[in-house]
Amino acid sequence: MWSRPLLSRGWSRVCLLKQYLFTMKLQSPEFQSLFTEGLKSLTELFVKENHELRIAGGAVRDLLNGVKPQDVDFATTATPAQMKEMFQSAGIRMINNKGEKHGTITARLHEENFEITTLRIDVVTDGRHAEVEFTTDWQKDAERRDLTINSMFLGFDGTLFDYFNGYEDLQNKKVRFVGHAKQRIQEDYLRILRYFRFYGRIVDKLGDHDPETLEAIAENAKGLAAISGERIWVELKKILVGNHVNHLIHLIYDLDVAPYIGLPANASLEEFDKVSKNVEGLSPKPMTLLASLFKVQDDVTKLDLRLKISKEEKNLGLFIVKNRKDLIKATDSSEPLKPYQDFIIDSRESDATTRVCELLKYQGEQCLLKEMQQWSIPPFPVSGHDIRKVGISSGKEIGALLQQLRERWKKSGYQMEKDELLSYIKKT
Repeated sequence: MWSRPLLSRGWSRVCLLKQYLFTMKLQSPEFQSLFTEGLKSLTELFVKENHELRIAGGAVRDLLNGVKPQDVDFATTATPAQMKEMFQSAGIRMINNKGEKHGTITARLHEENFEITTLRIDVVTDGRHAEVEFTTDWQKDAERRDLTINSMFLGFDGTLFDYFNGYEDLQNKKVRFVGHAKQRIQEDYLRILRYFRFYGRIVDKLGDHDPETLEAIAENAKGLAAISGERIWVELKKILVGNHVNHLIHLIYDLDVAPYIGLPANASLEEFDKVSKNVEGLSPKPMTLLASLFKVQDDVTKLDLRLKISKEEKNLGLFIVKNRKDLIKATDSSEPLKPYQDFIIDSRESDATTRVCELLKYQGEQCLLKEMQQWSIPPFPVSGHDIRKVGISSGKEIGALLQQLRERWKKSGYQMEKDELLSYIKKT
């Protein structure tokens, strides 16, 4: 829903990809809420030293959408060396110097970290990384960014600087690359997945893709083969939990992106269609939905080899593929949840309940999911020590009796108490 926190607008022609600089003034509660003591001190310092500082990228997009950004990145005309000298003179601590070669300095003021990056131009790109040189030209920095909606800057007086119609695209819920899609993608092939991710975040109308963009993605999909699995998995997870996931996964297959990001060539897209409907509104984990593409457990293993997923994610995928057809609700009793509860009791693993809840989402069992989320695992009331007290000392016999009593306890719906269970031993 759009609010129009507009005070003024202006247009000025710039000679950059035949675009215009669009400006307007933003004044909104979300924007004003950013002005902490730390940010006020930071902006005062940059003004004092005659260096320009603006909010950049995703934070600007979020503010224009009426959302307070979780992370705020800053861009500046000051070089890293100038920033270091400025912060050192002001007694401001700097942390995490790993980003310095890319132009990023992180300063800590009033218990807040501020990540500030010098305006840059990409000099050489290889589809994964870029060699950069610094600039004071805001337009050129905007030109190197991926999407129009991520290429805007915001001054601290509320002035928006938009060189590529990002504001208009955001209003129209349109996702477009800055300039030519092919060029932007070849600078960093991960931008293919970023396009899909932001499509899921921004777009309302399905299928509203620029044909040139889809063509560029199809032509350059193989470039993703050289991108690290970890980077791909970060983007793919966000696609899987975003909007329009069914449309986007089908597009990933239609454009032949899938084989380069670890997804199986012979995926079960019919199963995926069914499961993507089942999980609507249930907030599934990314792997829960992704598992529907896998026909066998080996597909999960191959995905892990490519994307380096976590052990927890891999185990969830293996669990769902193994149990989705056999671990189902009881249809011949008044306790449809019992097969799942018995599985959890028998598994004795700390994350068994979490996995079963994800399986219930996969199967579309919304009512059973609510019941399972409210269920607490009952403690089995008998121990080996209890059995020894009734005169049985053989470890092997104790183990066998414990298993028999556990089965009897399960059949009672976990209701039988210790004395009742131990009386069964005495009878035998």
